[in-house]
Amino acid sequence: MTIHEIEDRIVEEFSQFEDWMDKYNYLIEMGKDLPKIDEKYKTDQYLISGCQSRVWLHAEYRDDKVLFTADSDAVITKGIVTLLIRVLSGQAAETIIQSELKFIDQIGLKEHLSPTRSNGLTSMVKQMKLFALAFKTRNQSN
Repeated sequence: MTIHEIEDRIVEEFSQFEDWMDKYNYLIEMGKDLPKIDEKYKTDQYLISGCQSRVWLHAEYRDDKVLFTADSDAVITKGIVTLLIRVLSGQAAETIIQSELKFIDQIGLKEHLSPTRSNGLTSMVKQMKLFALAFKTRNQSN
């Protein structure tokens, strides 16, 4: 699926909930499906700075696609990173770099997060795009 198709599906899923408490609960449930990061990557090197809670993010490049795994010590943050992984993992590096991630505003996520969680969301997106840029750059120089 394309990033746009995945985003549309997420927007549709979140539109089923009227109340933001229900959306938070859905986000928490999604976090339970987070692709688990290997314990060896739960080190400071893989921590995302700028997040209120601890978030570890690992990326690998396989078959011209960027694959992400992550973990967090906070349930809401697990849900947020699960959404990002759902949209970006398995996509080409250039596609990730160019993605606008419109679903974040469309479901109202950023406006319903505390300022520190919103900053964390921005930091997660930035780190995922930096991983993609690094893989693209490395691939072009080979």
